Amino acid sequence: MSESRIHPTAVIEPGAEIGTGVEIGPFCVIGPQVRLAAGVVLKSHVVLAGETSIGEGTTIFPFASIGEVPQDLKFRGERVQLEIGARNRIREYVTMNPGTEGGGGVTRVGDDGLFMAGSHVGHDCQLGDRVILVNNASLAGHCHLGDDVIIGGLSGVHQWVRIGRGAMIGAVTMVTADVIPFGLVQGPRGHLDGLNLVGLKRRGTSRAEIAALRKLLEALGQGAFRDTARSRAEAEVSGMEREVLDFILGPSDRSFLAPKPA
Repeated sequence: MSESRIHPTAVIEPGAEIGTGVEIGPFCVIGPQVRLAAGVVLKSHVVLAGETSIGEGTTIFPFASIGEVPQDLKFRGERVQLEIGARNRIREYVTMNPGTEGGGGVTRVGDDGLFMAGSHVGHDCQLGDRVILVNNASLAGHCHLGDDVIIGGLSGVHQWVRIGRGAMIGAVTMVTADVIPFGLVQGPRGHLDGLNLVGLKRRGTSRAEIAALRKLLEALGQGAFRDTARSRAEAEVSGMEREVLDFILGPSDRSFLAPKPA
């Protein structure tokens, strides 16, 4: 494994752990509790603070601020963490905050994500793999995003919101309630606008499964989400349809974004 390359202007505080093959560019600042796995690349002017771990092969671009104290007035300096997985691309001016005592203490970001310029991951968020936040998209505290979620540019997600696997949020959308897996949400105040067909097709989802999801979405639009989901869950359903039903009946008391009335 190759040796790390560290620019002479970088500031690395004693205690920081630097893996093999790491590249640290000019004017980066790395705190004493930061851990960088093998092959991490910091382009330049990157600030890494707090008890923050960065997974193997992740690249962070200039002026990103990762691991600084959470934007929560209740924070009193307690021990909190930020865990970022492998092979993420974190672009310019991205901010990611650690957890808080009231939210479990840990913010987690999965593998293979893309966080475009100016996007924000708030305290106590839990993100799956292959998540994409487009430019200036923001997640408030305690949000949960499943695998393969895409948040469009300039969009905001309200605190405590859950977004299921494979869902897509369009640009300039405010998301104030939970989004079912594979859903498509867009609009100034987001509504459920159907299925994320582009994402489903990219993953090779069969026509039969897409048709089943469409029928389920139509049924959910007829009445209360949870009541309809409980009724459908009693039937013998599987695959993606079962995933959506399990998500709706999961441990949350928030409302759901619903389709526009016909």
